[in-house]
Amino acid sequence: MNPIASALMTTAAEPRAVLHDNPLLTYRDAIPFDRIRAAHVVPAVRAVLAQAADELNAIIQLDGPRTYDNTVGALEEVTERMGRVTRPVGHLSSVMDTPDLREAWETVLPEIAAFNARLALNPALWAAVKAYADTDDARALQGVRARHLEKVVLEFRRAGADLPPEQKERVEALRVELSQLAQTYANHVLDSTNAWELVLTDEAELEGLPDSARAQARASAAAKGVDGWRFTLQLPSYQAFMQYAARRDLRQRMYDAYMSRAADGPHDNRPVLRRILAVRRELAGILGFADWADYTLEDSMAGSGARAVEFEADLVARTRPVWQRQIAELEAFARAELGLDEMAPWDMSYAIEQMRRARYDLDAEELRPYFPLDRVLEGLFEIARRLFGVRVQPRHVSEVWHATVGFYDVFDEAGSLLGGFYADWYPREEKRGGAWMAGLVVGGPRPAGWEPHLAVVAANVSPPEGGRPALLTHREVQTVFHEFGHLLHHVLSRVEVPALGGTRVATDWVELPSQIMENWTWERPALDLFARHWDTGEPIPEALFQKMKAARVHMGAHLQMRQLSFGTMDLALHVHFDPASSEDPVERAQRVMEGFHTRPEYAHDHFITSFAHIFSGGYGAGYYSYLWSEVLDADAFSRFEREGLFSREVGRDFVEHVLSQGDAADPAELFRRFMGRDPDPAALLRRNLGVETG
Repeated sequence: MNPIASALMTTAAEPRAVLHDNPLLTYRDAIPFDRIRAAHVVPAVRAVLAQAADELNAIIQLDGPRTYDNTVGALEEVTERMGRVTRPVGHLSSVMDTPDLREAWETVLPEIAAFNARLALNPALWAAVKAYADTDDARALQGVRARHLEKVVLEFRRAGADLPPEQKERVEALRVELSQLAQTYANHVLDSTNAWELVLTDEAELEGLPDSARAQARASAAAKGVDGWRFTLQLPSYQAFMQYAARRDLRQRMYDAYMSRAADGPHDNRPVLRRILAVRRELAGILGFADWADYTLEDSMAGSGARAVEFEADLVARTRPVWQRQIAELEAFARAELGLDEMAPWDMSYAIEQMRRARYDLDAEELRPYFPLDRVLEGLFEIARRLFGVRVQPRHVSEVWHATVGFYDVFDEAGSLLGGFYADWYPREEKRGGAWMAGLVVGGPRPAGWEPHLAVVAANVSPPEGGRPALLTHREVQTVFHEFGHLLHHVLSRVEVPALGGTRVATDWVELPSQIMENWTWERPALDLFARHWDTGEPIPEALFQKMKAARVHMGAHLQMRQLSFGTMDLALHVHFDPASSEDPVERAQRVMEGFHTRPEYAHDHFITSFAHIFSGGYGAGYYSYLWSEVLDADAFSRFEREGLFSREVGRDFVEHVLSQGDAADPAELFRRFMGRDPDPAALLRRNLGVETG
């Protein structure tokens, strides 16, 4: 029996049979996702919380000298065992949301948040940790264990361990509320996304849309039992429509719906996000920080909100001149070739695509037949083998949450199992949007031997349709490579302490392994491993590849400014906005965004009511991290360019200094170990904008 379950039989209030038969408590290796039901969630979570409370008391009441293993290590084991129960449930709420599961998860979320808050605020536990930190044993620690102790002490202090009792109570209440608000925000985004559709019955209204978009829309309509073509706000459908649909009025309808998600009615996130900002500001203040940015970034590469703001402002200043020139060229093209006297936001993607066709003779859809998902994965795995010495092998696993989910084992060069991952690629209404990698088990070296890692890679790419395999856009190929980079960071971790393993690092470091992988999707030797026509098997014609490469920086400043707009807005809300004032946070966000639109009034939308990254996705005050890490990845990739795209030596160094290290050392030092110097910001500007800037 799973050690969690055996210990819990005597501690939980639920009937013995309920716990004995609960798949969340009785699994050993593979997680039985196919058997987990909403009814299992509450008793399992309450049981593991009860057991964790007993284990914490055992740490506090320890009889004998304190050591790393019986104090800090034991505390780590408590939280990891809890995660073995809570992480699968949180994952299911993201990929198979149902009313029953949502109700069960929302029932226990406050209890989980309260437990985590009390853990750090427990004076006896804090005393035990401090007592150990003051021993000769602690002072003799080296390497990852010394860093772990340092991090644990820091997190206790950051969490409010030294606060007076009344402030501790307030911290706990705020953390519980924050967890509930984030879940409510995410639910509203999902529900409002699913609540809207555009069904067209006149084929003339589909003018400009490629066959792939039409086929997917026809299949979506058929699945709903309606005639015609059904378009939704899920990204594969929305992005294709905005990029290709010739009907401007229909593009505007799609755009307005997308930018108004969760902005009114039963899914209104406006009061939710305001309260999130208020709770974060109050919590940061109690904990001794000026704002949420300073609090969350204290242990990041940036180090403070001010440094992140400075980074964004500097990159905006470097990018803006190129952006203004590109926008002027796009507007001139739109007037002359598309008859658009004034280009609106719902024209942007369409005009960019039309200009790409005119300037580079490249239709992005031309590339789609060369990117069937199965071959993309084969090529990705081969690149990982050549660079990093890993072998990825599919394995049939029946215990999955959906029939389209696959599973893969990952082995090292010696044939030893490193871990495995689930792959969930296609959109559905029960699944949240976007793409992500989530660690379910952080494995690595343990006293009893190697513990395999376990993770999930999820995305919402174009699904199969019309008897053809899933054919991806090049942007979707980049997404697959990106998330697999996170996966490599997870499964190649060799850190003995789970809390410092894999992707459990600062947000402005975590995107380096993911974003660097995207670079290989632009290189001919890499593309030749997988980019072959789904029907004929022919590689991308050289002429088409050259057009693709030439178009890489097409409107690159626009795309970079878009990322900068999100990061700048995020920091403005978490540094400068005062939730206690009468100012509307939506209006504040709109004013910030005015500087990133062609006309100020075009910024007056409700984008932040569905900006899940910063309100429910863990990137609050941290969205700048994407471009911060992109600076690192552009520079780090230059070493592969110099020494060989498939250089095993460089790949081995990247594993040794980055992918295997987790948070075992300072990220800046890890970068220096790999590159031999500090980052060069100019690398990003050369790659994304095709220019040198001062």
